Amino acid sequence: MKKIKYRSKAVLTLLFTGINLSIHVITVIIVSFVGFILYQLGILPESGSKFLFLGMFIVSSLLVGMVVSYFVGRFPLHPVHKLIYSLNQLSEGNYKIRIDLGNAKISHDLSESFNKLAQELENTEMLRSDFINNFSHEFKTPIVSILGFSKLLQKDTLTKEQQREYLGIIEEESGRLSAMATNVLNLTKIENQSILTSVSEYNLSEQIRTCILLLEKKWSEKEINIIPDFSEHSICACEDQLKQVWINLIDNAVKFTPEKGRIEIDVRETEDKITVSVKNSGSEISDEDLPNIFRKFYRSDSAITSSGNGLGLAIASEIVALHSGTIEAQSGSGSTAFIVTLPKM
Repeated sequence: MKKIKYRSKAVLTLLFTGINLSIHVITVIIVSFVGFILYQLGILPESGSKFLFLGMFIVSSLLVGMVVSYFVGRFPLHPVHKLIYSLNQLSEGNYKIRIDLGNAKISHDLSESFNKLAQELENTEMLRSDFINNFSHEFKTPIVSILGFSKLLQKDTLTKEQQREYLGIIEEESGRLSAMATNVLNLTKIENQSILTSVSEYNLSEQIRTCILLLEKKWSEKEINIIPDFSEHSICACEDQLKQVWINLIDNAVKFTPEKGRIEIDVRETEDKITVSVKNSGSEISDEDLPNIFRKFYRSDSAITSSGNGLGLAIASEIVALHSGTIEAQSGSGSTAFIVTLPKM
């Protein structure tokens, strides 16, 4: 990358040096040719002040040089003007603009770099807009429910059963709102963290077993069969953050596993990395949804009716990335698996 950068810089330097040299050469040729013609026609005297001739030559060179520079400079500087205009468009928020500066190597490189920048800015703007829209919608829904049932509770005609039902809904929506705010704060904290802290070596297998027990109520109610397939493994990582990953993945698997289904948790270790797989039976994730499931607030059509706010997988993805690992989803043949690969450090 550095070689390409320096090569492009050198090409630009040589290009503009060549333009300046060309202007000087053209100017000297024109002035000399005109001077020779005038001398042949007898307009210029054979004898006279050397300073006069020198002054005339300098003035003529300046005038001709300005004219030549204007016409010659317009062609090579046209791509530069086009680039400046396009950059101004970007600064004004027009991220859809694209440029084509020509087929020359340097022009093609500039066009490609600019278009890549514009594409990245457009994608970032789309993600920002989607995040704001989804965030507003997810927060608005429980607030509207709380407001509506609070107004109903003010009526004197409600029975005790109705009051308990409405209070239960308000409690549930309040908990959902609180969990959402906590998840947003956690995600923001992780996104702004560039250095992994609180790293220690601990028993990864024991941690996963603990996470399974913490969610026992949820998977027991659905009579889900949990199948842990791993021996003892240790890892050097941030224990608290990875605990969030396993809880999010197992909880997500429980949500989408049908009653009396199964969840398989597998851990494999090589010389330099550890791979954890959480696989559940049930409905598959469509090919259209797979690339988006780690986005904030994203929920597929099959997930709309389930509890959650679309932040669990986004948090898991950010934590894994912070540990220099990878996370991917595979779905098919009546099952879905989330595979986390982490360096052993």
